Amino acid sequence: MGLIPLTIEDVVALARGERRVTLDPDPELRRRLERAQQIVAEAQHRDPVYGVSTGVGASAGNLIPESLRATLPHRLLRFHGCGTGKILAEPEAAAVMVVRLATLARGYSGVRVELLERLCALLNHRLLPQIPEEGSVGASGDLTPLSYLAAILIGEREASHGGRVLPAKDALAACGLEPMALAPKESLALMNGTSVMTALACLDFERATGLARLSAAITAIVVDTSHGNRSHFDPRIFELKPHPGQQRAAAWIREDLEGDGEVRAPARLQDRYSLRCAPHVIGVLVDALDWVRSTLEIEVNGIDDNPLIDPDAGEVLHGGNFYGGHVAFAMDGLKAAVASVADLLDRQLALLCVPETSDGLPANLVASGSVVDHGFKAMQISASALTAEALKLTMPAAAFSRSTESNNQDKVSMGTIAARDCRRALELTEQVAAIVLLAGCQAMDLRGEGSGSRRTRALRDAVRKQVPMLAEDRRQDLDIERVLTLYREGALPIGPTGSPSAV
Repeated sequence: MGLIPLTIEDVVALARGERRVTLDPDPELRRRLERAQQIVAEAQHRDPVYGVSTGVGASAGNLIPESLRATLPHRLLRFHGCGTGKILAEPEAAAVMVVRLATLARGYSGVRVELLERLCALLNHRLLPQIPEEGSVGASGDLTPLSYLAAILIGEREASHGGRVLPAKDALAACGLEPMALAPKESLALMNGTSVMTALACLDFERATGLARLSAAITAIVVDTSHGNRSHFDPRIFELKPHPGQQRAAAWIREDLEGDGEVRAPARLQDRYSLRCAPHVIGVLVDALDWVRSTLEIEVNGIDDNPLIDPDAGEVLHGGNFYGGHVAFAMDGLKAAVASVADLLDRQLALLCVPETSDGLPANLVASGSVVDHGFKAMQISASALTAEALKLTMPAAAFSRSTESNNQDKVSMGTIAARDCRRALELTEQVAAIVLLAGCQAMDLRGEGSGSRRTRALRDAVRKQVPMLAEDRRQDLDIERVLTLYREGALPIGPTGSPSAV
């Protein structure tokens, strides 16, 4: 890690522990790292250097006596130990470490090679900080949550290792490591950036990519079982307004509807918008992902520290690259596109549950014919509740900038909140998708043997290995969880996603 740019897929794979982390051995990188660290050490004796010979934030006017400067890195991370809320899951914490390591390893932050090698070792040991997810305004980056990463390096706070949560000092000892003493600027370099929001955003990106493809597969099942009009997905339509995402979504739906021996005449000339315009809704998500990728990969590989060190000119640059506005904008947009897909799927479920729009399927997909069975009636209520919650999250987090920290941080990004909102919208939308997929499988079974295309039957059969048809009313929360597990384990044959921008 260092000079080689990382992709979102690299971040995700490293976060899951699928690859080992190593520091790029390029001698030029080592030279830059050592030179930047030397500049920090020398500059503090000539000029004020923020966070090294001065206080931080609104306290930047406070000059720190040389006798106290060695204590500043540890004091800085300690007073930021005020995070609240749930602890980030292990892949999320690992992603945070990967993204922070990526920016520090570029050689413009003035940290030692030893610090970067220690971060690599922690990732390879899967010794991960326990990071509370709340407490960041997204500028100066993710100070408070990143302080939990800095803290485990010096053996403070808690870390997870081997499935257990331990005091950081004990977790380090279990890996044969000693706590480090942080050099001038190193705690600030670890904390002063967008790594938490960017790490969560990378994981959100991967989930949203899978969701786009899943929603197309579900749409195909609903079209199939409600005897929808397949001509709505004719490629000529999408060539006439060629947004790449909607072209791709239409192609996915067409592919999923192919392979049927006898194509039934459509029940309607024009289907409801939730079927006819499904490529246009899903396509917004697909195109959003293309833009989000470029934004996140710039953020992952960019330098978001302050101050920055120019190792060639020997200068210290004070600026604001820690501002998370691009990530906030990307996540606020992505969560809106995701929630729109939840709304689409919820409307498709409504079509299946009403005989007039399903071309004669039993009301609420009741299989027994008994008036005491209610089929998918409550499942529709649950899907509506989940969808409403996802839609509620679409209020832009960036719109809630608050002046804080003695009015020094007077315009902030709220990018971490946007990334967390997006993660929650994805979770809710995946649950809606699981419900609608179950309804689609129920509809296929009600249509009888041979119903559906080759791909929709394969998807139904994969679900039926874990979830039987709803012959009479039963609890269905476990059914939802089983489908979600199949999906998240990659056990549903929904077709390849390919590149989000591929047509």
